[in-house]
Amino acid sequence: MAVLLGTFNGAAFLDEQLASIAAQTYPDIDLWVSDDRSTDETRAILQQWAKRWTKGHVTLLSGPGDGRAENIRSLITTPAIQAEYYAFADQDDIWEPEKLANSIRWIEHNAFAVPSVFCSRTLKIARNGAIVGSSPLYAHPADFRNALVQNIATANTMLFNRMAHDLLAQSCLTTPFSSHDWWLYLIVSGAGGVVHFDPQPLVRDRQPDHGKGWQGQLAALRARLKDRFAEQADLNIQGLVRNRELLSKEAQVICDLYWKVRSDNFIRRILALQQSGVHRQTLLGQIGLYLAAIFRRL
Repeated sequence: MAVLLGTFNGAAFLDEQLASIAAQTYPDIDLWVSDDRSTDETRAILQQWAKRWTKGHVTLLSGPGDGRAENIRSLITTPAIQAEYYAFADQDDIWEPEKLANSIRWIEHNAFAVPSVFCSRTLKIARNGAIVGSSPLYAHPADFRNALVQNIATANTMLFNRMAHDLLAQSCLTTPFSSHDWWLYLIVSGAGGVVHFDPQPLVRDRQPDHGKGWQGQLAALRARLKDRFAEQADLNIQGLVRNRELLSKEAQVICDLYWKVRSDNFIRRILALQQSGVHRQTLLGQIGLYLAAIFRRL
């Protein structure tokens, strides 16, 4: 299998992440790393690990230097990366030892013959590694109607099969993205594939240190607001338009209704939203979705 890791100035925690990948119970792991012009010790750490990697091969590539999204897109579209399974990795997390084995086992038992993605909850950890919480547990299935307006699949938990990768790579040749995990969730569920969200946390997800008190809370809020929904949604929609032929007939109908939610008059927007079945995972989220439709914020 192939682990796809994009790095940029990640020396502080990279050793821990690579050690957790090396400690996986799954035996065969090729590590493909695109380093996006780091200026710290990141490349030196990667070169040291390449010398002692025993699970497969380590290949270090040079990123395009256009930011995180384009760095990951360059990995997705590299023809030389061929595997039966693929997984995304962040540079500062810690994987539980059974992460890859559990993910592959689920796909092989439940969704082997279709494009499929496994993802899961995470444990949130501080910079010192202490557990500080966990990501949400979603009650509703991961499907295209949810993917249009919400990303519940985080990249650092994602493992996907070759069919899902081929869909992703083909779509990435025609469209950029702001979030590779959201785009994978969209394109696989939209093509009639399976996306499974598992309740068991398999990744320890390191959180940014915004400090304590109200200043820290304000900094955290600003960091979240940087990830603006409308901008991401616009990129996603443009990508779906460019890749319409990859979508199932059902997904195309849902998209057509969703376009009306974004562009039609008030009454038709609400009717189209109801007809489409597009939804978020929680009641508050669903209320927010309808308010966004009313005030043209989608």
